[in-house]
Amino acid sequence: MPIIKLSAIERRRFSAFVSCFVIAVVAWVLVTLSGSYKYTIKQVVNFKNAPQRRAYHSLQSDTVDVTMMGTGWQMLFSGLQEGHSLINIDLHTLENRDFVVLNKQLEQINATKDTVNYVVSIDPDTLYFDFTSRTNKRVLVHLAGDISYQRGYFASDKILMKPTYVNISGSSARIKDIHEWPTDSLKLTDLNENYSTRIALKPVADGSLVIFPKQVEVKIPVDEYTEKVLEVPVKLMNQHYDNVKVFPQKVKVTFTVSLKKYAETNEEFFDANADLELWRSKGYSSLPVRLNRIPSYCKIVSVEPRNIDFIVKK
Repeated sequence: MPIIKLSAIERRRFSAFVSCFVIAVVAWVLVTLSGSYKYTIKQVVNFKNAPQRRAYHSLQSDTVDVTMMGTGWQMLFSGLQEGHSLINIDLHTLENRDFVVLNKQLEQINATKDTVNYVVSIDPDTLYFDFTSRTNKRVLVHLAGDISYQRGYFASDKILMKPTYVNISGSSARIKDIHEWPTDSLKLTDLNENYSTRIALKPVADGSLVIFPKQVEVKIPVDEYTEKVLEVPVKLMNQHYDNVKVFPQKVKVTFTVSLKKYAETNEEFFDANADLELWRSKGYSSLPVRLNRIPSYCKIVSVEPRNIDFIVKK
């Protein structure tokens, strides 16, 4: 096939034609996308102004189909927002009704939008709710997350949360099995000093529940740790005989403790016992030692001996 060679003038003409064509296409796209169109996207329903005297449960999905009037650019990128954008629905009418008509709230919804990007309609048009009487319950706050400490450091006392309890409001059936409420996940690594922060509670997945407050203050006391050894007396349990001798009478407890509490932590902070019932009912020849009370800021390294001998004189 012969190769067609273009002269310099023809090449310039062809280049000019291609450039004009590209500019025309870009201009057409820009003009087209700048126009107004109707398009439908899915949006997550966000309830506000919930009724205070009635607990409710939505009887439909938490997403609705929203028909928007917007530019071609907004229609083009609407797929990126689908399932992530929110539409606020006012529930104040539920004080007297069991349903909410969404299209009656269009003016309120569009009040925050511009004139070329507003909601035309919502499907379904009406949301229905199931109601029961609202009750309140006070539950513990649970700190969720993963906390690790630098080598040689640890929490010197209990982690403090303020408030310790939060109030849950909802139907009796929904909250009866809730005994604690988690925070958002807190992740800390190589902690070597006191730590304090505010953290949000985990959001409710059910719009019929209300939790107050929404945040708690967390304080983690941290101190350097070292080992300490104490001799703790062994208390004999279920002793039905007056004359029972145990050997040894004390066990050596090795544990880690913070430097701040090293001096004040003594054997009175621990309870060690052995149960004589294990000999009487199961024939044990030596009794295992159990630590029933340990300070929360201590970690046991070892207990020696783990078993004690005994003599019963009848």
